Amino acid sequence: MAETLTVAGPPRTAGPLAGCRVVELGGIGPGPFAGMFLADLGAEVVRVDRPERADEPDAGGPADVLNRGKRSVVLDLKHPSAPAALLDLVEHADVLIEGFRPGVTERLGIGPHVCLARNSRLVYGRMTGWGQNGPLAAAAGHDLTYIALTGALGAMGDAGGPPQIPLNLVGDFGGGGCYLVIGVLAALHAAGRTGRGQVVDAAIVDGTAHLLASTFAKLGRGEWSDERGVNRFDGGWPFYAVYETRDGRHMAVGALEAKFYRSLVGLLGLDVDPDRQHDRSTWPELRRRLERRFAQRTRDEWTALFEGTDACVAPVLSLTEAAAHPHVAARGSLVDRDGVVQPAAAPRFSLTPSSPGTTAPAVGADTSDVFRDWGVGGIGELLDSGAAVQGGKPNERIRS
Repeated sequence: MAETLTVAGPPRTAGPLAGCRVVELGGIGPGPFAGMFLADLGAEVVRVDRPERADEPDAGGPADVLNRGKRSVVLDLKHPSAPAALLDLVEHADVLIEGFRPGVTERLGIGPHVCLARNSRLVYGRMTGWGQNGPLAAAAGHDLTYIALTGALGAMGDAGGPPQIPLNLVGDFGGGGCYLVIGVLAALHAAGRTGRGQVVDAAIVDGTAHLLASTFAKLGRGEWSDERGVNRFDGGWPFYAVYETRDGRHMAVGALEAKFYRSLVGLLGLDVDPDRQHDRSTWPELRRRLERRFAQRTRDEWTALFEGTDACVAPVLSLTEAAAHPHVAARGSLVDRDGVVQPAAAPRFSLTPSSPGTTAPAVGADTSDVFRDWGVGGIGELLDSGAAVQGGKPNERIRS
């Protein structure tokens, strides 16, 4: 089972980014993920929400995983007094991240030029799908459309079949949120040396294209065919593929190297010549034999056979099953927080351990406290005018 975290208390400040202050303008997807990532690393992340988010059913609480470890402030940025209040927070921050379409923060009076004039060391992180310029910069889009344009989507799927959607891992979170975090950390390092902040333009199309570096290299060397399901890592090679078992489940086979392939065919009891592993003329029959062999036993039976071997074979687990796997459980890669299974903080540090932060608070629960703690005055007037909103009592905070 996943490790259970039940220790109550205030937000923790451990981690390599302890002391770093981040203002996150509330959004969806990769922006909140980047904020969660920075919070897991120890940064103090203040999410600035819209007033209407308080009515959203998934806002706050243990299931609001992307907003764990953060504090919540509500500012109505359309109110004439709210942008100035935000700039007061920015003056005390190290980082601001936003995920609006290009030009939105400029129209609100909180664009990068205004913020950097107020705080010259600020790292201003911008998260978009298409980027801040280019023909599609102002267009709507989602993960699927971004990865389609880069070629990533077109490379995934079975031979002769349609492209297969890889959840929204490749675009939103891989090419998007992770690249925003990398850019922010690099800009923080530069600011520490130069005393000058800068704008980080993180676009999902850029990050996804960057993730394809190895694939484009293979394409350039003639080692990759620009079609689906015929290549080394897309299921085209029979010893790097997924096979159905007798109970309708699946095993993942990744026996690329010769010694691993020998182990695979030996454990399966296949009468094949392992020295002909890369003889493509044998592959159609090899795939048929692998399909027939894996269909003879259940997934759990095959798992028991391959456990601890070097055949590079693993069971394909569901999200629910993954939390109970002995290795995942031993590493604590997934944790159970108040009944919600979620990822632990990653990566791991020897001197400044990271950890998943407190459970997401109610929307606006920290408005008054953040202004007080950051030394920003005038919160009473902001609340009275409706520019700021104090939410309900914070949810019970849980930390590791």
